[in-house]
Amino acid sequence: MNHKIDLACIIDDDKLYVKMLSRLLDIKKLCKEFLVFENGSEAFSYFKGVFEQPEKERIPQVILLDLNMPVMDGWQFLEEFVKIKSDLEHPITLYVVSSSINPEDIQRAKAFEEVSDYWVKPISLGELEEMFEKV
Repeated sequence: MNHKIDLACIIDDDKLYVKMLSRLLDIKKLCKEFLVFENGSEAFSYFKGVFEQPEKERIPQVILLDLNMPVMDGWQFLEEFVKIKSDLEHPITLYVVSSSINPEDIQRAKAFEEVSDYWVKPISLGELEEMFEKV
């Protein structure tokens, strides 16, 4: 099967969830490889570095972003990501994947034009496939 997506990125501090997601991505071959960051700060440092480099092949096509994390949460990551993403011609599909079902969180996330959709954890295999199909 051909991978449609070369590189995906998971930004989430829940190790068990990340492990499950990683297995699903592998089993279903939804992407060739993926990066995992435990908080927004780690992820932001990565993106800042990559965006400054001319060789842009290490830019994920899909980002799965959790909201509640230590150090730098998903909201703070989004605020910073928006500032540096404008320099990028590369399309990135960013999904917020959170356990929050608070309508205010959902609305706030969707207010970012960079956020393609909001998914509530735990996500099913079908939902994961749907996310990667849309890219």
